[in-house]
Amino acid sequence: MPDFDLLLIGATGFTGGLTADHLAEHAPEGLRWALAGRSPDKLAAVRDRLAGIRPELAELPLLELDLTDPAATAELVSRAKVVVTTVGPYLQHGESLVAACAETGTDYVDLTGEPEFVDLMYVRHHSTAVRTGARIVHACGFDSVPHDLGVLHAMRALQPTGPVEARGVVRASAQFSGGTFHSALGAFSRAREMKEAAGRRRAMEKRAAGGAGRRVRATAGRPHRDPLLGFWLVPLPTIDPQVVARSARALDLYGPAFTYSHYAGTKTLRWAAGGAAGAAGLAVAAQVPPLREALLRRLPAGSGPSAERRARSWFTVDVVAESEGRVQHSRVSGGDPGYTETARMLASAGLCLALDDNPTQGGSLTTAQAMGENLLARLEDLGIRFETVPA
Repeated sequence: MPDFDLLLIGATGFTGGLTADHLAEHAPEGLRWALAGRSPDKLAAVRDRLAGIRPELAELPLLELDLTDPAATAELVSRAKVVVTTVGPYLQHGESLVAACAETGTDYVDLTGEPEFVDLMYVRHHSTAVRTGARIVHACGFDSVPHDLGVLHAMRALQPTGPVEARGVVRASAQFSGGTFHSALGAFSRAREMKEAAGRRRAMEKRAAGGAGRRVRATAGRPHRDPLLGFWLVPLPTIDPQVVARSARALDLYGPAFTYSHYAGTKTLRWAAGGAAGAAGLAVAAQVPPLREALLRRLPAGSGPSAERRARSWFTVDVVAESEGRVQHSRVSGGDPGYTETARMLASAGLCLALDDNPTQGGSLTTAQAMGENLLARLEDLGIRFETVPA
């Protein structure tokens, strides 16, 4: 039996610290968990703070981790049932943990929203994880839990037998996450590499499927006004549509054919146009190294807003699914998306894999595949709402 149910890596950062705080407040009695990182002194300071929440955590184990040493990393993660990591950008810092978890059969969850990283990890480590039974679950924060489980909620209610057209619309009032901002600019600057990684993954998946499976598409959509929701919609180039499409390919519940499009929603056309222009401007700036570096310095990774600012923040994700004349409108809603709720989602995903009765298949999985209703129930218990909106 592993020494620990859960090993948290990255607790000395902002979001990692919020994840540690959540575990201190909500982890069940008897959970065997530990913190790991490069700096024993910084880890000890985190532990001192956690002991103020829960005095018995003064004895929480602290483990030194050198991610540049593959053998030591593998030995360390083999001591845990689940590894939870907030150390990004993942394209630079993430592969050694994925490789170690895949090789040792240790479950893994992260916060990445980086499509290139996710695709490369599939290409390089999926088959190993299938063999060992390790569940490698990326995007366990605001990217992409509300969208992936929101569509799952809609499919549970709709129970389609025919083709499905679905759209997800996200709205939020919150400060953008520094880590997400760094990852997004990195992705914008690596469009060619991202396309190549996606192609390699598609080729592997096509060979594995042998041409079988339902017809699934994630489409870019177009700017327009949604007649049901009453919002102006702008296509949102995040990892979320890819995650939803992977769940749809894996789960029979999504019907024989499934199409998904993903948007940001605004109340006015002016805000929609401004959002589209801003995204285009960031994509251009990311191609120019001095501009990219200047933008990254303005919102450093590992920093975040005050508790007061986070308390005023909120998000909604509306999922509208249509099939054979029937319409299902599901909504996911909660508080501060980029930090508070992301930390709660990540911690809950780790606890879910460690403690709940989930599917046992290994490999690179989505949250809907790996945890589904169990994770949804955990999040509802924390006050994140999954509901059907009456027509």
